[in-house]
Amino acid sequence: YNGKRSGGPRSPGAGSEIFTPAHEENVRFIYEAWQCVERDLRSQMGSERGLVEEYVEKMPNPSLKAFKPVDLGDLKRRNTQDAKKS
Repeated sequence: YNGKRSGGPRSPGAGSEIFTPAHEENVRFIYEAWQCVERDLRSQMGSERGLVEEYVEKMPNPSLKAFKPVDLGDLKRRNTQDAKKS
């Protein structure tokens, strides 16, 4: 993902998923909200008081101590490869 989005819904191609209008609306909403967060972060650089504040747990959940983030791109690639093998 390079930060650029097409204006309309994705057209189904060979082996691609079909996205519903509701899905496209949700993606658009999240994308636009994230753009606002990034704009606020850029605008607060150099100012004392910012609009965006990072949330950090004061007492982290001990059961999440071993949590390792998942690379969703890698997971999707592996699932796509597995589906092609079957």
